[in-house]
Amino acid sequence: MMVDFKKTLDAYSARHNTFRTLVVPPLTYLMIDGHGDPNTASEYAGAIAALYPVAYALKFASKNNLERDYVVPPLEALWWAENMTSFTTERDKSEWNWTAMIMVPDWIDRPMFEAAMATAASKSNSDASSRVRLETLDEGLCVQTLHIGSYDDEASVLAELHDRYIPSSGLTMTGKHHEIYLSDARRVEPAKLRTILRQPVAHSAESASL
Repeated sequence: MMVDFKKTLDAYSARHNTFRTLVVPPLTYLMIDGHGDPNTASEYAGAIAALYPVAYALKFASKNNLERDYVVPPLEALWWAENMTSFTTERDKSEWNWTAMIMVPDWIDRPMFEAAMATAASKSNSDASSRVRLETLDEGLCVQTLHIGSYDDEASVLAELHDRYIPSSGLTMTGKHHEIYLSDARRVEPAKLRTILRQPVAHSAESASL
């Protein structure tokens, strides 16, 4: 039976117009880093093109060798900048740093990853493919919501999350802004894009002492 992690993992559950606090377990990802506007930087497109061949090589290896099939999870990304207002009021994408990611099941081990990397490299001339790595991300306590609409319309939601909801809940931001792209932007019109917006947090010192 094929596993679809979007349906089985609570971390992929979010509701529109609702901020939800949850504990995200450690998850393992294929990752590749970069910098710049994702709409114009060739580095971002190259990173995405490097991730998917490795992700599908792992899927087929799992199915054929382990008899464990699964749906390749959605594209995700971590985003950060020296000035975080570049995501909200300033909205300067050229300042963004990012890590593009695709989650892999916990039964995928390093030898499988290395074999998938070799398979992908044999079919690609891109230098980006060699920069894909396998790493576990432990975000822990997070707040997330489902955004419906274009990526450029996220700014007001993020401002509400960063500046109102998190402080008023006795929390502080601790990790990198995390987005999970549930829609394929090549096939879905911007107004209908579905994106989970996640922010790792911790209880503030003041709230923890109460």
